[in-house]
Amino acid sequence: MMTLFGIKNCDTCRKARKALEGKGQPFQFHDLREDGLSAPLLEHILERVPVLTLLNKRSTTWRQLPDEDKADIDGDKARQLMMANPTLIKRPLLDTGDDILVGYRDGDYDNL
Repeated sequence: MMTLFGIKNCDTCRKARKALEGKGQPFQFHDLREDGLSAPLLEHILERVPVLTLLNKRSTTWRQLPDEDKADIDGDKARQLMMANPTLIKRPLLDTGDDILVGYRDGDYDNL
């Protein structure tokens, strides 16, 4: 079964959920804010998505970080920040079992 990672009050995550429901695709929803993020889950995602692609530098959470946390970002620092602040992960993420799709635009799930 597919898993959609996001937060429930995100408009793009809502669109992605509706698209999956409209296609009759069974999926689980994992709310990163409420259900959290474990180190094994983050590593599972990072096996398929480059760490700096996963880091959402446009998020409110990113903008609220101290400047020293945002300086000199590398893979290890990005991992630490995402573990401490799961909402720094770009969303939605759709884990199809074979691949992880980052973000959502209309039509992205048409070929599932």
